[in-house]
Amino acid sequence: MKRVMSSLTLAASLCLSATASQAATVHYWYHLDNADNTMSDLISKFEKANPGIKIDAENIPWNSYYDNLYTSLVGGNAPDAAMVKSFALPRLHEMEALEPLDDYINQWSGKGDLLENTVDIARGGMDKQYYLPVQYIVSYLYYRTDYFEKAGLTPPKTCDEFYADIKKLTQDTNGDGKTDIYGFGFRGGVGGQDMWAPLVMPAGGEFSKGGLTKPAVLQASQRIVDAYKAGEFPPSATTDGFKDIIGAFKAGKTAMTIHHIGSANDLVAVLGDKVSAVPLPACNEKRWAPIAVESNAIFATAADKEATWKWIAFLSSHENNAQFNRATGQLPVTKSDTKTWKTHPQRFIDATVNSLPDAQDYPNTPQLSDFINTVWPVNMQQAMLGQITVEQMNRKIESLFSPQ
Repeated sequence: MKRVMSSLTLAASLCLSATASQAATVHYWYHLDNADNTMSDLISKFEKANPGIKIDAENIPWNSYYDNLYTSLVGGNAPDAAMVKSFALPRLHEMEALEPLDDYINQWSGKGDLLENTVDIARGGMDKQYYLPVQYIVSYLYYRTDYFEKAGLTPPKTCDEFYADIKKLTQDTNGDGKTDIYGFGFRGGVGGQDMWAPLVMPAGGEFSKGGLTKPAVLQASQRIVDAYKAGEFPPSATTDGFKDIIGAFKAGKTAMTIHHIGSANDLVAVLGDKVSAVPLPACNEKRWAPIAVESNAIFATAADKEATWKWIAFLSSHENNAQFNRATGQLPVTKSDTKTWKTHPQRFIDATVNSLPDAQDYPNTPQLSDFINTVWPVNMQQAMLGQITVEQMNRKIESLFSPQ
């Protein structure tokens, strides 16, 4: 009898060992502006439905996200999957770091529920689909309704009105000779190209040789620099990042700034009805509203691609995608979740929807990552500080996209 029990125990032990050895762990990187938001509930839900898969998710700080990602890929210790923006697609493709997703998507029951335009944008003109959309946003103009009302102003519809309002709203409110409210919170650090482009590209700007040094484009760039030098942006604007512009806006130090619906609920929690949003002003009778479709990608080095696909498909599925975007503060990419979306106040949803006809994406080229992470912020800062001219700045950007 003891031998029988011993044999049964051994068999059970071997069975458990085999099951354990078959269990997959998916290493996943993501970034959320609010570090308090976690993936824990979604991970628990997924693991309960997929008991043979464990998710190891890590929230990587945004300022070092892509530096860490590219380094990990080169060093051979990359995650299995990660959140990725469109500007990174050309470089990741050039690195042969991505796993094609066409076959997975075509066999996936959730394919028909995705918003078609998000899939197209996520494809980025590539011959294969490497990105699976998970969220999207369109930039618009935030403004302090109380400041505008007190000054007798309405939200600007044109660039001329925008710069005039900046000047009027820059104020020394207590007469001590120091500015208390700046008209606009400009982001000169990484990510600030989404403030520069809407004010410059409608003047006929193109990311090509000669496309950024047209007289009208240079004039549009100069207006930004002139407003900073006139003291209408905070002094820190040369290096300000996301947290700086939103913090200043919440604290009442700026009257306007540019971001997207991802900041709406955080701002409303502090400012209530004192904050609203409208589409970006039209410059030269045109609008240029940056759009970002953020996706998940599987890397070619993923240990278990089937398990990794299940995880990213889960995040882009009905209800899960809504839950994901309630944490990130952005908008769902599923038709079913879009129909029932109540996570943001309607005025911010309206500003997003009304901006969609003018939504623009940056060119998907290998140079785009350098433009966003180094070339634009470095040269923008130097131009604002008077170390180079706006023509020198724009020529450097041109030379990046159109090398001799």
